[in-house]
Amino acid sequence: MNILINHIIEQLIEIQNEKIWIGSSYESKLNGIDDNLVFVRPINDLHSIAEIISHLTLWRKETILKIQTGKGSKTDDCEENWLTNDKLELMGWQYIKSEYDKTLIELINVLKSKDDKFLNNEYYDTDFKGNYKYSFVINGMLHHDIYHLGQLGIIIKYLKKQWKE
Repeated sequence: MNILINHIIEQLIEIQNEKIWIGSSYESKLNGIDDNLVFVRPINDLHSIAEIISHLTLWRKETILKIQTGKGSKTDDCEENWLTNDKLELMGWQYIKSEYDKTLIELINVLKSKDDKFLNNEYYDTDFKGNYKYSFVINGMLHHDIYHLGQLGIIIKYLKKQWKE
């Protein structure tokens, strides 16, 4: 049985594009923003929408790699963790968003191939420099997505307020 894996997959899907108790999913947040604003930092200390989506994509790819190979390759200090808006603008919003969407599908497909016992297997985490259960990184992805969903809500609120002024 895959009760835990299926529950994780359901949560990943709900956070991305369904109605969730906290209000807005990624889809509802991102569909409500003008594409011209995705590279704008509303204030210096806040990331842009594109920066956050790129950051989330990197860590999803890293999680997929950990599941497939037993170890990752990136750390918090790597350049790709927070690409600059200048680099992201060269990629374009449509590409950034499509990569983000693809990684969700890929992560779900990788998880569908696993069973609940897999969650207790260990991988080597290059960032934390140790062995951890897969449940650590997979649940961490959920926490990470929820954290940045809240951050996006604040950024979008600022952007919409500035846009009106």
